[in-house]
Amino acid sequence: MKRIHLFEFEDQEWFPKFLRNYMTDFLQFLSNKAKIYSPIIPLLTETLQSNQIDTIVDLASGGGGGLLSLNKELKKHIPDLKILLTDYYPNIPAFKRTKSLSNNFEYIKNPVDARNVSKNLKGFRSMFLSFHHFRPHDAKKILQNAIDCKMGIGVFEVQDRSMASIIGMLLSPLSVILTTPFIRPFKISRIFFTYLIPIVPLCVLWDGLVSCFRTYSSTEMESLVNTLENKGSFNWKIGSKKEKATKVLYLVGTPKKQ
Repeated sequence: MKRIHLFEFEDQEWFPKFLRNYMTDFLQFLSNKAKIYSPIIPLLTETLQSNQIDTIVDLASGGGGGLLSLNKELKKHIPDLKILLTDYYPNIPAFKRTKSLSNNFEYIKNPVDARNVSKNLKGFRSMFLSFHHFRPHDAKKILQNAIDCKMGIGVFEVQDRSMASIIGMLLSPLSVILTTPFIRPFKISRIFFTYLIPIVPLCVLWDGLVSCFRTYSSTEMESLVNTLENKGSFNWKIGSKKEKATKVLYLVGTPKKQ
């Protein structure tokens, strides 16, 4: 199935901020409860330890994704781990809540463009469920910027262009309806736009389906890497890890040791 880059509501500047936040809140809640990144914990731990890195700069964080559950596992091996949350459309309430639940989180209030990250933001760059938002020329900029800044980067996606993934996304409105009462902080408006006027579940459905069609395959990620300048200065790992029903596609690049 060919990659198709349709639009997602979450990416649109005109899309109301509070609705975008409700969508990313849902993704954060589900990601942490389902522990969807469990398959790549050994890979990420080994990458950080072997490169003596104790800081993750998370790009396009949304609401923080599954980083809370992932953080608990990583800290078992990297006690001094710090995680910095950033986004072009930062969900500040979600960032504040994440920080309140684990004090090794920090966040940046201002927009951070994953395609042009400042060299001053030092640490291993991560992108969870977000790389697919970028067209190939922008995805290439993200990877090239990491090389130019000599910062490691990891891209992780849990959906793909398979029928199983598409069917899973078709069930996402039901997940939104079942989980919304448990998402904190509790908001009447979240209830209103989930149950009375179901904008949130419908937008989650659309964006979820589009995410499947947008996601880069391992072969396509390899092709992106092959177009980069000075790609040989990095070690690259591209593939997938599976644990039970969860599969995570990954691309990890780290500077070669001098």
